[in-house]
Amino acid sequence: MDLIKNYMDFLNDGKTERKCVALAVKAAEKAGYKKLEDAKSLKAGDKVYSVKMNKTIVLFQIGTEPIENGMNILGAHIDSPRLDVKQNPVYEKDGIVYLNTHYYGGIKKYQWVALPLAINGVVFLSDGKKIEVSVGDDPEDPVFCISDILPHIAQAQMSKSAAEFIEGEKLDLILGCAHQDKKDEDDKDEKKESNKDKILAVLKDKYGFDEKDFASAELEVVPAGKARYVGFDKSLILGYGQDDRVCSFTSLMAMLDTKAEGRTACCILTDKEEIGSVGATGMDSHLLDNVVAEVVARLGENNSELTIRRALANSFMLSSDVNSAYDPLNWELYDKQNSSFLARGIVFNKYTGSRGKSAASDANAEFIAQLRGLLDKADVEYQFAEMAKVDVGGGGTIAKYCASYGMQVIDCGVSVLSMHAPWELTSVFDVEQAYKAYKAFITLK
Repeated sequence: MDLIKNYMDFLNDGKTERKCVALAVKAAEKAGYKKLEDAKSLKAGDKVYSVKMNKTIVLFQIGTEPIENGMNILGAHIDSPRLDVKQNPVYEKDGIVYLNTHYYGGIKKYQWVALPLAINGVVFLSDGKKIEVSVGDDPEDPVFCISDILPHIAQAQMSKSAAEFIEGEKLDLILGCAHQDKKDEDDKDEKKESNKDKILAVLKDKYGFDEKDFASAELEVVPAGKARYVGFDKSLILGYGQDDRVCSFTSLMAMLDTKAEGRTACCILTDKEEIGSVGATGMDSHLLDNVVAEVVARLGENNSELTIRRALANSFMLSSDVNSAYDPLNWELYDKQNSSFLARGIVFNKYTGSRGKSAASDANAEFIAQLRGLLDKADVEYQFAEMAKVDVGGGGTIAKYCASYGMQVIDCGVSVLSMHAPWELTSVFDVEQAYKAYKAFITLK
């Protein structure tokens, strides 16, 4: 149960990408990993990591085979659906002070109202000083929330579709609503301090930043509270961000707990998957080939572009991402025979994408057979599934971006119920099987 306890701690302490990377660095250094940038040369057995913009981390265990023979890569993402704070966010309306947000990733907007919320992230001052913000998760902290309309007067709202009845521009947090003394209001000679001014004064006093500093801030609004067991048998885990931190954590632990054999092992915890893997920290960038080039340069092998291309093209990869768990209460959305179930082991999804396999990376049968044999030998329980019925919809992962290098890749992760909701459900058994599967994969020949 240490694995599960540590996983729940990871969910509690890693509610942003930056926090996940910081936790990964701490664990990696404890396991003997060094900064790649500090290594002048590398040899078999060396363990290094590289961080990009504090939002993505790539770890390597150097194997005995030449790297151009390929690597065994575990790739997961550490970003999750949430609300991001805008650059000019604080405003007051009729006494209530709000924080203006912009939602990130695929959310059902109505799920984020009337819910305790926390704010996590960083603020950088113009002189470069970093201020860390984390408020809402400590029992002594205040929380924040987005208000909703009472049902007594919500007839017009309730007549709209679920996608329409909460607008994105109304997903603004309540920061406070202090009492204004009537005598102060009547005093024309004395300038009244607004509620917004009071909130900004708290931010200045407690955290040391001003309203203008929101321009260089990365603040994320996430559900307040800790991961919990679900059920009398404690067989399930309820927590925020399990897509895809459940696969990120188990991939990281497998990497740290397993010794690479012939092939070099690699673990990528990447950013921006929920919005298309864009940007400098997403997989649709040169993040992977750039860091592999740095490794090749330190190995003393033929440091050519061809070596880097071969290293990537000859690699095996598990795109360690979650799959939708079969929901018996909404059975009509699923092809039951090709669905993944809670507590039945890790899930292989041969092709993600949507409808006609749009934006999919269709894994080769030979690679799948090799993985089946590996996991059978390791006594790992697994299942094969799709997300839902063919015409219902779908979604993408980082697999297609890695497949573009020519490597063998398949999606392989944990089933999640209530995916992309503020609180998601996974199975304890499935988390354990994911860890076992990823450990076995690192030694694949």
